[in-house]
Amino acid sequence: MRTGRTGTGAGGNPISIDTSVRGRSFAARLSARDIARMTARRELGVEELAGALLDDAAAAGAQLNCFAALDPGHVQAQARRLQERLDGGDAAGPLCAVPIPVKDLIATKDYATAFGSRPFRDSQPGADAPSVERMLGDGAILFGKTTTSELGCKATGYSPLTGTTRNPWNPALTPGGSSAGAAAAVAAGLAPAALGTDGGGSVRIPAALTGLVGFKATFGRVPVHPVSATPTLAHVGVLARNVRDAALVLDSISGFDARDPFAVPLPATSALAACERPPDRARVAFSATLGYARPTAGVLRLVEEGAKTLEGLGCEVTPVEALFDDPAGIWESEFYTDVAAKLQDLPPQAWAELDVDVAAKLESCLGRGLLAHRKLALRRFGLREAVRALFERFDFLVTPTLPVVAFPAERTAPEGYRADDLVCWASYTYPFNLTGNPAVSLPAGLLDGLPIGMQVVARHHDEERLFALAAAYEAARPWPLLV
Repeated sequence: MRTGRTGTGAGGNPISIDTSVRGRSFAARLSARDIARMTARRELGVEELAGALLDDAAAAGAQLNCFAALDPGHVQAQARRLQERLDGGDAAGPLCAVPIPVKDLIATKDYATAFGSRPFRDSQPGADAPSVERMLGDGAILFGKTTTSELGCKATGYSPLTGTTRNPWNPALTPGGSSAGAAAAVAAGLAPAALGTDGGGSVRIPAALTGLVGFKATFGRVPVHPVSATPTLAHVGVLARNVRDAALVLDSISGFDARDPFAVPLPATSALAACERPPDRARVAFSATLGYARPTAGVLRLVEEGAKTLEGLGCEVTPVEALFDDPAGIWESEFYTDVAAKLQDLPPQAWAELDVDVAAKLESCLGRGLLAHRKLALRRFGLREAVRALFERFDFLVTPTLPVVAFPAERTAPEGYRADDLVCWASYTYPFNLTGNPAVSLPAGLLDGLPIGMQVVARHHDEERLFALAAAYEAARPWPLLV
């Protein structure tokens, strides 16, 4: 039986709100836009909302293990200060009272940023990252830090520091990674959206495995500071339960910041406003494999159905294959060599504390000669040219996000892939970190009761058209939320 929690409605009138949705509070189904609107109008108390979600997080925390750190006192203090400002007549920001967890690779001054790594467990940044500064400036509440694989090096949710993060759809399975905790928290209804990072698919991979929208913008649109361990690949991205919430958060965190040497000064745009526009008649390339990936038949069937939905929206969908050679070697060399360089001065006892799989991968990169590394790095330019040429012919590229559904949480890779293949089974995502194109994973259906994702990639700086298409797709293909 559902119980009622008393809230405060418009004009201070009490309202009754359901508090039981599959074991979660009333807050679990509220979108970020719902929360911002209701708290700004004083239809919902900020402290009440925060308390309900803290209760949910406490109840789900042991099973899912999605928070690296969550201080209820810190959350409640933020909520209290925000409520006082609203009561005092301050204008509500676009993210008013929206609780947003932040991945433990993104700097936060009020929490340690440990990178999921025991050698960095006490690392304390002196300031928030630009994305955190901006969301807090727009009224959001920092709702703790979420788990990541160590230094973002695995596409699953294990680190020696925080243990194994699990998938709310089935806790025996991985939610993917490296933004594992962010995805698990949002999918479980513990927050409507979260910040993650994406250096090879680390937002899109867990979005696909947990039934979420996972978005990374054009490289440089969302500034990164302090410098990432993988500075030429890493994006700060958004995980959300719907397209418009992802757009709302992206609008908050986007924009030039001179502290990021890769930040791009671009005209202001609005992804959220773009969601209200009908998509134009787009030319869509559909690639089942990119020429090298190995999707299961069930994954491919559902993504093909998603492509047909785009046809129904007026898009011209053209099958294409063999777009470029698998760039896994290029990506691995760039990503892991950069991380290894960050760690090379650690003492031997600190290396002994690393995830053994991660340590082995990094040591193999340290042994690679400079010439071999540079030869691979220069091949990146050929990939970028191939993708640029593709987007002269097409407006969007559609692929599966992943070739598989979620697999056991203790594995480092799906069945049929090498155990030391830490990320490269994510065949469809890492190419677009090398090219910097904006990309989104959208829910495409359930396979044996587990979600799968459809990836849509756009040309550089075309986020608005991408969000218009994504919003129309979501409306045409509604998605059942877990909570």
